Amino acid sequence: MTRYAIDRAHHTLIAQWSTGIGDTATVVARLTHDQLPHDTRKLAAELTHLSQLCWRSYTHPASAAHRHGPHSPGRQRQQERDAFDTILPALVATTRFTSRPITTKVELAAHAIARTLHKLDTSQLTTHITTDIAAELAAIEQAERGDLTDRAQQAVALSREDASPLQISQADRLLHDNPFGSQALFTEVDPTAAAIAAAHWFHAAATITAQHTGLHPIQVAGTAGQPGKPLAVESLIDITTAITEGTRARHVVMPLIRNALHIADGYLRGILDVQHRITAAQELMHNAHPEAGLGPDTIHLPLTSLDPARPAPDLLDNLLHGIHTCWNLYQHHTTPQDQLRQAFLTATREEAAIRSERLL
Repeated sequence: MTRYAIDRAHHTLIAQWSTGIGDTATVVARLTHDQLPHDTRKLAAELTHLSQLCWRSYTHPASAAHRHGPHSPGRQRQQERDAFDTILPALVATTRFTSRPITTKVELAAHAIARTLHKLDTSQLTTHITTDIAAELAAIEQAERGDLTDRAQQAVALSREDASPLQISQADRLLHDNPFGSQALFTEVDPTAAAIAAAHWFHAAATITAQHTGLHPIQVAGTAGQPGKPLAVESLIDITTAITEGTRARHVVMPLIRNALHIADGYLRGILDVQHRITAAQELMHNAHPEAGLGPDTIHLPLTSLDPARPAPDLLDNLLHGIHTCWNLYQHHTTPQDQLRQAFLTATREEAAIRSERLL
């Protein structure tokens, strides 16, 4: 999403967004000295809120909702997306009030901006704001088509409940060129799509490493722990197990990301996973030494193996770390030779190609 702020040194309203490797910024409008700081900051906050709501239509598309029909999540999402058409008219309307009921968060946010612009009383500022919001909406529509260039690049920092086949194919090509990951994977591709492709490539790396070392692929995945991320191994084991059993990479990754996004929204979808976690926690308390001090009020129960604030980038990071772990395990079970790294990459590419039909 785009964040708006006031540059007090230059007295301008600026917009900034992530590019995957830091933020970029642009000047939206120059402010006049008679405009109260409270009003301009309020305008910046309202613009940020509108951007957040609009980009949610991208990360939570109606097509990915678990229910459709009257009063369903799918219908509500579609109504928010349809409300994009009301935003620009609301900003340029000659009157700031409407007799018809406003039922979407997007339109409410647009009218809040319109009221603040009316209070600031400058047609030039309204023109600049309208132009910038039009560019923001165009960027969202561009991202929905799978094109993450220019302003739509901010989508590379967002976790989506769906993934474009185009984006998955692009990520697959990038990982074929460099199975360890590249900068382009973080700056040109939707992270949900990148995680799906990376799951496919991690499984290939785990498979050839298992063949090389005599271990089981799940044992290989179990060695891929990261300092400070104790749950990373859990996601890798789940992915390895499912793909080994024949599940497609997309069908493995999407439930993990969607579940984390639901938790970020404050609710759980399904109770079986939670029941398993509670059972494991109860067994841990039962088997713990009395002096360990583990009890119902002291044990922490993770609801997901991913960071709910950024599940897709987090999973992508886990998977790329897993591929590096496979390489480390592979080389430690081999007599050193000059072409060892190339042998690992070649074997991983061949294994990924054999199972390419399981990517989508």
